[in-house]
Amino acid sequence: MNLTPNWIIFGVAALSAAVLTPIAIRLGHRWGLIDRPGGRRTHKREIPRLGGVPVMGAFGIAIAVAAALGVLTTGYSHSDSIRLAGLLSGGLCAFLFGLLDDRLNLKPGPQFIFQFGLSLLSLATLLWLERFTLPFVGYVELEAYPWGAWAYVPLTILWVMGMMNTVNWLDGLDGLAGGVGAILCLVLAIHMHTVGQPSVALLPLALLGALVGFLPYNLAPARIFLGSSGAFFLGYALSGLGLIAGGRVATVLMVMGLPIVDVAWQIVDRVRHGRSPTQADRGHLHLRLLDMGFSQRAIVLSYWAFCGLFGFLALTISDRVFKLIALLGLGSIVLVVLLLLSRRSPNSR
Repeated sequence: MNLTPNWIIFGVAALSAAVLTPIAIRLGHRWGLIDRPGGRRTHKREIPRLGGVPVMGAFGIAIAVAAALGVLTTGYSHSDSIRLAGLLSGGLCAFLFGLLDDRLNLKPGPQFIFQFGLSLLSLATLLWLERFTLPFVGYVELEAYPWGAWAYVPLTILWVMGMMNTVNWLDGLDGLAGGVGAILCLVLAIHMHTVGQPSVALLPLALLGALVGFLPYNLAPARIFLGSSGAFFLGYALSGLGLIAGGRVATVLMVMGLPIVDVAWQIVDRVRHGRSPTQADRGHLHLRLLDMGFSQRAIVLSYWAFCGLFGFLALTISDRVFKLIALLGLGSIVLVVLLLLSRRSPNSR
């Protein structure tokens, strides 16, 4: 198997991000797109929030190079090309809306409306959750059933909106969301190669390179944040990469299980305490750990290690029942930790 295109695309993306990030830092200061200290924010100085520029820009450059080399759509069907168009156009829309949010600090309502619209774009471009495997059942293709659309349409909407909000809410510590996203991209790329989809694997490799080039500037003490433009783009891109070449739902859930359970817990916890699910507080696991005195680097590295471990399990465990056990074990561990921390500091805001 010729791996040269992989290294080229990864290298182009990483180099592009490394060049674009300092430019984005300067533009963020010049345009006033910055996060100021205070409130729930822990940083001590003004930090630009234009991280979406180098991440999406580097990803786009790498994809353009892959297209120019003639390796991007090798073996693609017509439907695959439509899905690729959906991934790229949806990612661009997510980035642009994120820039608008970075400028105007929009309320949750417009954000959810936009995310819902993006999920419809995903459906229109065949990026839908139509197939997956289940323990004791095997391969399930929802489109083949008479009630298929009634199942895969809401599941796709939940998947896209859920991933965008998970990444956005995860982006609370320096390097956290970008690092977890990079781990997922690496796992997806390896998995796609393993199942014989080398051209599709170029997509997570391009995003992996973009994140690798960006992360040195985003690690604590960060010189730039992802911002809404980066978080929305990354969330949509990861949701699309999990769907673009057949459902990788279990793989994504294994890597992203910790932040996904954390998001679900925050929604339930806020509702049961009579607060809006969208009301920001310090209840997220990474913020609770920070308030307990752990350093940002220790928390981020622990998240990376946890997600990386379950990514490794996703690649090495082939039995569906064992994967289900691993997922349930992951969820149980996170829920127990969150419950204990919640009892320790029940009034976190």
